[in-house]
Amino acid sequence: MTTKPDEPQQPRRRRAPAGAAVLREDVTEAIRAAVFEELAAVGYARMSIEGIARRAGVGKTAVYRRWRSKLHLVLDIVSALAVQGLPAPDTGSLEGDLRLLYEVTSRALRHPVASQVIPDLQAEAARNPEIAEALQKALREGQDGVATGIVTAAEARGELRRGLDHDLALDLISGPLYWRSVVIRSPKLPKGYLGSLARATAGALKAL
Repeated sequence: MTTKPDEPQQPRRRRAPAGAAVLREDVTEAIRAAVFEELAAVGYARMSIEGIARRAGVGKTAVYRRWRSKLHLVLDIVSALAVQGLPAPDTGSLEGDLRLLYEVTSRALRHPVASQVIPDLQAEAARNPEIAEALQKALREGQDGVATGIVTAAEARGELRRGLDHDLALDLISGPLYWRSVVIRSPKLPKGYLGSLARATAGALKAL
């Protein structure tokens, strides 16, 4: 049947290119959440795409559309931690900023999933350079921006001298809590520990 000249033309619906896959963000987020849960439950070595898909409630194909292997999946998620970072404290004092940072970091590190995932990935990092690089990036850069902000603000207020070694400052800020929470995995922090740590770290930074 021929279309008459005075009949309005119907707009043509654009079709996606052949073979193109539309990746639903809610499915992607479900898979990411499932990875953390699976890592905490069985560890990296025993983790499988099948287990991740089952926990996320999707098929294996949905996972493979997004990542080539479980290694690439874990690398992507661990690397994303560096981008997310931590909220920057702004209490008006060096000790106050450190105390707030330690409170937030302590809760994050002692979360049941994180407390299982991070040590397991550290063990894998000793055998896999790709995981080692991604984990180092996530752990260091995740706090680097926040710690640098704390130091820079303290310099501007005159609490710290300008031009101090920011790398050394980051080690002083992040090291003690990470050691206690992740390395020796203390089941419970002593009462008043975070406040004492904030005071001691502020004193050490002022001595640089």
